Amino acid sequence: MELPDLAAMDRFGRTIAEALRPGDVVALTGGLGAGKTTLARAIIAGLGHEGEVPSPSFAIIEPYDPPAVRLPLVHADFYRLKHPNEAQEIGLDDYREGAALIAEWPDHAGGFSHEPGCLSITLETAGEGRIAIVEGGADWLGRLPT
Repeated sequence: MELPDLAAMDRFGRTIAEALRPGDVVALTGGLGAGKTTLARAIIAGLGHEGEVPSPSFAIIEPYDPPAVRLPLVHADFYRLKHPNEAQEIGLDDYREGAALIAEWPDHAGGFSHEPGCLSITLETAGEGRIAIVEGGADWLGRLPT
């Protein structure tokens, strides 16, 4: 999917937000500066959050709860993890209970692609824009963003 500018990235994020359900994972991969946090912010805004959306790079996990968003959400940036076991040590499972998860650098937490509710998105730079390579788990059939 071509995302030629920020407006396209925003529309894509809002489309994902409309389809998002508790238990889903949006796994965002791509190099530094590929747009993972930008897409995460668009999804969070699409869920109803108004105002600043900090990058969870330092905190690792940033939770969002209703009524600020349509459903409980965890935005995580696993870049700083040295080993996947660290995701469990910080209580990721507790945060995920009844919530959707946006995971940046999901491979650093062991990955989520084996989960049926995982929507894997790889972002690549293409000129001034991005290309999104989207793969959905079984639970995303009929809900994949286009």
